[in-house]
Amino acid sequence: MPIVAVDDTDSREQGMCTTYVGVRLAERLTAAGGTVRRRLLVRLNPAVKHKTRGNAAVALHVADVDVDEAFALAGETVREFAAVEDPRTAPGVVVADVPVGMVATSAAASKPPAIPSAVTAAIPEPVVRFARQAVHERLSLETAITLADRQGYPHAAFGTGGADGDEAPGRGRIGALAAIGAAAAFDDWTAAHISYRALDRCGTPRSVDAESVFTAANAAYPVVWDTVDREAGEVVCVPHAPGPILHGIRGDDPAACRRVAAAIESEPVERAATFHTNQGTDVHLRDGTIGDLADGTCYRVSGVVTGEPESRRGGHVHVDVAAASGATPVLRAVAFAPTGRFRGHVRALRPGDRVTLCGEYEVRTDRLDPTGTLKLEKLAVRDLVETTSTTPPCPSCERTMSSAGRDQGYRCRACATTAPGKVTVPLDRELERGWYEVPPTARRHVAKPLVRGGFDAPVHPER
Repeated sequence: MPIVAVDDTDSREQGMCTTYVGVRLAERLTAAGGTVRRRLLVRLNPAVKHKTRGNAAVALHVADVDVDEAFALAGETVREFAAVEDPRTAPGVVVADVPVGMVATSAAASKPPAIPSAVTAAIPEPVVRFARQAVHERLSLETAITLADRQGYPHAAFGTGGADGDEAPGRGRIGALAAIGAAAAFDDWTAAHISYRALDRCGTPRSVDAESVFTAANAAYPVVWDTVDREAGEVVCVPHAPGPILHGIRGDDPAACRRVAAAIESEPVERAATFHTNQGTDVHLRDGTIGDLADGTCYRVSGVVTGEPESRRGGHVHVDVAAASGATPVLRAVAFAPTGRFRGHVRALRPGDRVTLCGEYEVRTDRLDPTGTLKLEKLAVRDLVETTSTTPPCPSCERTMSSAGRDQGYRCRACATTAPGKVTVPLDRELERGWYEVPPTARRHVAKPLVRGGFDAPVHPER
């Protein structure tokens, strides 16, 4: 059974989309007598600097076609559709021959069905391990090629992209090999139903009726999520890049995703496909410890707020967190302006609050004093400071007392009443314990929406 995988076929400026290349390849494999059992849309490390927005690779699980023919068809499809003119695009193809029979899956399943154990067990452990690394680390092309050769997987590079001293052509072989291992590397799968417009319309404004999107999204929520941002009144499922995607619907139920797509009024849909995907799963997050974080990796870290949040020019909100009260080092976490109303939750933090923070850790080496920053995606408030010490009020006139001198307590200048020291008063906190997230307009594809559940504290979902 061949698994045919492609990656890095799109361009930030010229558009195209790796999923579209995968769909066109699936059509050619079917025309050649093959049977495409499932399409995998695999989100990889979102911190990789080469990526276009979603950093996705595609793998096709195919029956009834041999590896050589599948490899040839993959090359033919990439040559025709990939944005190879962009010097930063470096398409790659990898094909694996997995020695198992295929188990068909029902298109009407209520959720993305588990990938058959016969398939996952047949994928070599080094390839599975490579896929897991690819969502957390920045892997080299040399590592990918060595592993593919060791497994006997044919692979190919296309175009000249990547030959700028950063990577050799065919950098997409990293993601393609990871997409092959993904079937066994991950066990939380969601659905993505993607509708495409005609290629000759690419680069022109998309015609999609927003009211029909909201109506369909409301009917299917929460099984289908991140279709719209209700509070901002914005459509999320329609991209802005000049590629062939008309709209993409995400959720836990493939059939529900297809129903939402069918209910959207828009320009003609030229073709559509449903993918198994690891997006919406938080698979990119690994547990970390403040002071021991690696650049270009996404983490889940816990600590104590050490200073008042600070709003900076541009609308970004910064807050410092340490592993424990008074501990060093201190981690700078930032809610950037595009995270919108999420910044209000960060502003509401106070020194002493215990939190768990999720996001990408970046070290800026272009600064004279390089510092690491955690770019926030979500946070959990574990414990809130609910009281504060303050100068006591006078019980007679209710004016704030003044210090009576060092270690002499407080005295009301008007009434001569005294108090031995500060008093503890409750704080009116805007936050509650639990998880908070960025709104759908700012959510990364791979980030898990709170509405999906499975979190270790109460959730406050953004809709």
